[in-house]
Amino acid sequence: MSAGQGGRNLPVAGWLGTYRKGRLRGDMLGALTAWALIVPESVAYAQIAGVPPQNAFYAAPVALLVYAMFGRSNFLIIGATSAAAVLSAAAVSEISGDPRDAVGLSAALAVVVGAVLLVAGLARLGFITNFLAEPALVGFLFGMALTIVVRQGAKLVGVSGGDGNFFERLWTLLSRAPDWSLATLAVGSAALALLFLLERFVPRLPAALIVLVLGLVLSAALGLEHHGVDTVGTIPSAVPVPHLPGIPAEDWIALAAGALGVALVVFAEAFSIASRFAREHGQEVDADREMAAVGLSNIAVGLFRGFVVSGSASRSAAAAGAGGRTPMVSLIAAALVLLTGALLTPLFTDLPEPVLGAIVIVAVRGFMRVGELRRYASHDRRSLWVALTALAGVLLFDLLPGLLLAVALSLVLFIAAASLRNVAVLGRLPGTRLYADTVQHADAATTPGVLAVRPDGSLFFGNVNRVRLAVRDQVAGAASPPRAVVLDLTGSYRLGIPVLDALDELREELARKDITLHLAHVRARAEQDLAQHPLAAHLGPRGLHHTVDDAVSAATGGPV
Repeated sequence: MSAGQGGRNLPVAGWLGTYRKGRLRGDMLGALTAWALIVPESVAYAQIAGVPPQNAFYAAPVALLVYAMFGRSNFLIIGATSAAAVLSAAAVSEISGDPRDAVGLSAALAVVVGAVLLVAGLARLGFITNFLAEPALVGFLFGMALTIVVRQGAKLVGVSGGDGNFFERLWTLLSRAPDWSLATLAVGSAALALLFLLERFVPRLPAALIVLVLGLVLSAALGLEHHGVDTVGTIPSAVPVPHLPGIPAEDWIALAAGALGVALVVFAEAFSIASRFAREHGQEVDADREMAAVGLSNIAVGLFRGFVVSGSASRSAAAAGAGGRTPMVSLIAAALVLLTGALLTPLFTDLPEPVLGAIVIVAVRGFMRVGELRRYASHDRRSLWVALTALAGVLLFDLLPGLLLAVALSLVLFIAAASLRNVAVLGRLPGTRLYADTVQHADAATTPGVLAVRPDGSLFFGNVNRVRLAVRDQVAGAASPPRAVVLDLTGSYRLGIPVLDALDELREELARKDITLHLAHVRARAEQDLAQHPLAAHLGPRGLHHTVDDAVSAATGGPV
């Protein structure tokens, strides 16, 4: 089997068979950079997901390895992310609030999310992510980031964050100000300040890892735990071993509803990152194959007691910036994380909780895209209101309801946009037999006694009645009543029964006014749909035409 054939069947065979040693140095640097981010962020995200830190070390190498084998992007780094972790926690908390159930439920959720993505990828449903409107996603992620910040804020001041939505948690946090630990606040503030300074002045250094190491050193040297600063505590050695999620059958079923929304956001996050890097480097990634690869990664992670994973923008960008150019980055990083989990977890015992909180807050601040909201406010108020509605939904109703609201808004936007079809009046261009929009082409001349119109887009049940009414209004508003209406169906590749019924109704309305209906540019598949509907017989053979010019000639009694 050739490398090309292997690449089609198993991507790792394609790129590994043609791997050049000259790339190893850059990939090694990229892997070290990714590792430097994976270790501290994974520990932090495990806490967001509500599982012990060692579970992050179970999941990370498995996710990296599986994606390197099945993924198509040369740059995407798969692993725990803030979005995936917080959505996992939200979905799991709907089933059980007992921390002892979190590991099994989180692993099961990863399996269900992975199965959804795998099946959807095999069914070629990758296009679904196109219907998650960007403004809705911007608002959802902004609200999610604010929710994470207020939850992690409790760690920065050493108090319990309480329960409820964003505003309830924020009120709990502020109302407990007299109980804030000054030592914890000092550690958290220092960690935040150092993270921002390092990213501002030395962005190529792994700021999260540097702050984590400094936090460990100072915590051990100063005995911060004895000054009221909470620490991570003992983390067992973490070597990934297959382990089935031991949860009841009813919990698997209960997880399914939340898993659909989580799967959509997880893949949207991963594919947007992979697409961006592909465009920057002149490559292409296939949505269906990526969906299946991310699905397999989640299934594998769930079978190793992990939690939902996605593509990481920060790690992918850092690895690429360090010179990583192939999936070898993920393989090397997987080996480094595996060694860390097996041998180095005792080093994390003294890690201060406020340092972890600071790392998470800085990691999610990129989701708070104030500049994008300002752009919407300046150029697209409807997108602004969509984003703000999704944001408010997350803050008021929590993450999963907010996610469902974002998806619903996206569908409403899609249906609204698809239903608003302009109906252009067509005229003949001078010296040709071509017809064009008379608004765009002032020299296009209409034919006396014939109204030629074209819907700017495909007809479907959601817009055909608007088009029918628009044609009726054009007829009513004509200076002299037309003898025929020519409807150009260039944009319609299929004609469903609701569309054909509406067109037949239009034909009847026109016939009562002694106006004939002619259809032009009926596509082959649409013509097959038409042939099975009574409209075909009502129009007759002289009612269907290859071009608008043919239809106009037939309507005026000229040669066809």
